Amino acid sequence: MTRRTHIDRRALFATGAAAALLAATGVSAGPAPTHGGRLRMALSGATREDRLGQAGTQGLFMQVATAGVLFDTLTEIAADGTLRGELAVSWRSNTDATRWEFDLRDAVTFHDGRPFTACDVRASFAALRDGVLADVASVEAIAPLRVAVTLRAGDPQFPMRVSHPQTIILPEADAVNPEAGIGTGLYQVHKFQPGRHLLAHRVSGHYKDGRAGWFDSVELVSLPADEVRAEALRDHYVDAVDLEHPADLGDLENITLLPREDFMTTAVDQCLALPATVGSRWPLDNLRAAERWWMA
Repeated sequence: MTRRTHIDRRALFATGAAAALLAATGVSAGPAPTHGGRLRMALSGATREDRLGQAGTQGLFMQVATAGVLFDTLTEIAADGTLRGELAVSWRSNTDATRWEFDLRDAVTFHDGRPFTACDVRASFAALRDGVLADVASVEAIAPLRVAVTLRAGDPQFPMRVSHPQTIILPEADAVNPEAGIGTGLYQVHKFQPGRHLLAHRVSGHYKDGRAGWFDSVELVSLPADEVRAEALRDHYVDAVDLEHPADLGDLENITLLPREDFMTTAVDQCLALPATVGSRWPLDNLRAAERWWMA
């Protein structure tokens, strides 16, 4: 059985512009990302009780749909495991790490055209203070694009924590009732059926243009059984599935096991091109396959 773990290096790019693009997308050497096509994924963990905007309390289907498709967080875990800004561009703390200030990205809009501001972060974090952000004492919008978070106890890892899929940022008016699915992510909801199906289309004029989001659309389908997801991949009905055991795939070529063959969480058809480094903190490239992959 032959499977590859990295994209084939069919070409090298010598220009500075190409090198900059590859660095931004996590690709060290190989074909430049191309626009177009629909990413189709069959995932586990969906239920009829699923609601948009609640990724951290739901299964993998909704974690990918929200944190990896529709919404953004203040920070994100890059494929190489490093922390980098997403809706935040910089952050700093006091000496005991009880107060954190985040400078926010300018000129970002939600899918319905509303501008992203510190008030949205304040409302989104306030809605999580009975859960994943229970140690947050207060959240202040100290400037239109600056937010201050005060913790009950010092936490040097707080910027890492706000990369968690449950800490997605919603519009202030939607933070308590997030079911509209309006975020700042690369893709916007076109159709959503809880526990069954999500179809999202690429947003034009996004702040990540040129460095992420290569597909025209993303489609997620819920298939609870491992063997059914494997069959869907074998028969080319989908391009990627979450899967723990390769036995269901049969003796097939043209399938990539991620993050590696001896410890897999994901199986991918080689119709997809993958960056040279694929994140392994979460399945499906840290939930961000829709941002980071493209059609081969």
